[in-house]
Amino acid sequence: MSNSKIFKTHFATIYPLYIQKVEKKGRTKKEVDAIIFWLTGYDQETLQQHLAEESDLETFFEQAPAINPNVSKIKGVICGYRVEEIEDELMQKIRYLDKLVDELARGKALEKILRK
Repeated sequence: MSNSKIFKTHFATIYPLYIQKVEKKGRTKKEVDAIIFWLTGYDQETLQQHLAEESDLETFFEQAPAINPNVSKIKGVICGYRVEEIEDELMQKIRYLDKLVDELARGKALEKILRK
């Protein structure tokens, strides 16, 4: 799959998959939202707007109010790539979110996921 295809994927398509993934492991939608808010600076209202508008991933991350300055603390492998070594900035942001949701599904404490 080319990057441009991933970038044009609607966030509203991926969001329920994140929810489904974590709920299977006993975690909650509220925790997924907390991760998204922490990473992007969105709040519940602006997240819902992007879902309703079916924003693609590129738009979702470009319009993010403030990418958290602690994203540099996110380390590890997701989809076979080290997130800290991904050169494309947008792809790196997408993989950061994937990594955080993955950590939640694996049972990591939310405080640790949010690098507090």
